Amino acid sequence: MKGDIFTGEWEAIKKLDCDVEMAATGMGFCGIQGNPYPYRAHRESARQALNLANARITSNAYDLVVLDEINNAIHLKLVDLEQATRLIRNKPPLPHLVLTGRDAAPEIICLADTVSEVKEIAHAYRKEIEPQPGIDY
Repeated sequence: MKGDIFTGEWEAIKKLDCDVEMAATGMGFCGIQGNPYPYRAHRESARQALNLANARITSNAYDLVVLDEINNAIHLKLVDLEQATRLIRNKPPLPHLVLTGRDAAPEIICLADTVSEVKEIAHAYRKEIEPQPGIDY
């Protein structure tokens, strides 16, 4: 979902004292912030990202795989719910799999071992306030 735009995750990974691989996928926020790509291009990019995730999950090389914003991608129909649930069902015992993003589908929630929700009450972005170092990232 985020594509290659700068986000706080890039800075956080630099501070970790362990092996971390971050694969920036997607083409940016679909349909907002002046994103120029058509829906079909976003969908194809999401399909490729899911294939990459599946390769990482089944490689036996990772302890943890995080699919950041995949719940949003499913909600926007960039990723088919069936593809995502199949990926979860076919996952080996390791790695641990974390799915993030708003609007998790009930089918995803039913497959999860743990579900947490962070609910936005207000957000500086809605007031056109740019992200602040130390606050947002």
